[in-house]
Amino acid sequence: MLIAHYLPRLSIPISHSPFFQTQIFFFTEPKFLVSSTLISTPKISHFSSTPTIPSLTHQESSNSEEPHLQISLEKLFVPPDTEISATDVPRILRGSNIVVSKYARDAQINQAEFIKSSVDTESCPSDGAPEFALVGRSNVGKSSLLNSLVRRKKLALTSKKPGKTQCINHFRINDSWYLVDLPGFGYASAPKELRTDWAKFTKDYFLNRSTLVSVFLLIDASIPAKKIDLEYASWLGQNQIPMTLVFTKCDKRKKKKNGGKPPEENVQDFQELIQEFFQAAPPWIMTSSVTNQGRDEILLHMAQLRNYWLKH
Repeated sequence: MLIAHYLPRLSIPISHSPFFQTQIFFFTEPKFLVSSTLISTPKISHFSSTPTIPSLTHQESSNSEEPHLQISLEKLFVPPDTEISATDVPRILRGSNIVVSKYARDAQINQAEFIKSSVDTESCPSDGAPEFALVGRSNVGKSSLLNSLVRRKKLALTSKKPGKTQCINHFRINDSWYLVDLPGFGYASAPKELRTDWAKFTKDYFLNRSTLVSVFLLIDASIPAKKIDLEYASWLGQNQIPMTLVFTKCDKRKKKKNGGKPPEENVQDFQELIQEFFQAAPPWIMTSSVTNQGRDEILLHMAQLRNYWLKH
């Protein structure tokens, strides 16, 4: 079951990429208000037509170097089966635009084990457990993020050579759900035939994997937005595949004198680019596998999506 089946869609042309020729969609959702221990508590004295709330504050952040972000209410991601009150301020995950729902529980990982690598969707585990797929450009830090989530340095092998992941890799979590490591895209040094095969079986997995709860699309926040990332997101949207943007490498600081921007500015720039193609902002989280920023927030976001999926 895909949790986006109940949501209306908006279609807007985005590009004519050789990788995906498509249109982009996003979804509007019902509203809600709940609380959690892994959230920031917004503090504002009144509502205007477009109030802003902090997704993270220096007092509440577990890392004092994490940036202070302001997010307007219309740019929040509200999970299904939830409501936001007109008089109360929603509580959101630190370093994200994601409101916490009543399904946010049982988030921590106690056990993780590699199950199998599959070369096609039909070969994937068939036990019906829900799963979350991690995908992104080669060298975006996908394996490092997976290792950070499970607190195991070598669960997913990392490599200095991008494009090493060539199969659909399933990792069983808490003996009840899966993290899935998918091949990276955009690695020009890989043979053309191999790149075509990766794209084909990855798209088949997205379209036909009935237990896929959501795709987590990784974006490198240490560099400006890439066109291929927008194209990949647009294809997921067109095919009604739920997606969360995970901004990686948020610990890296480029020197402004060399033209670099801090990660939070690249994240904001990316949101502005997304805004002209999407009716509503997709869910996003800032992360770092070095400092573990965003680790607990990703797990809580996965938990609320997973618990909703299991109930419905």
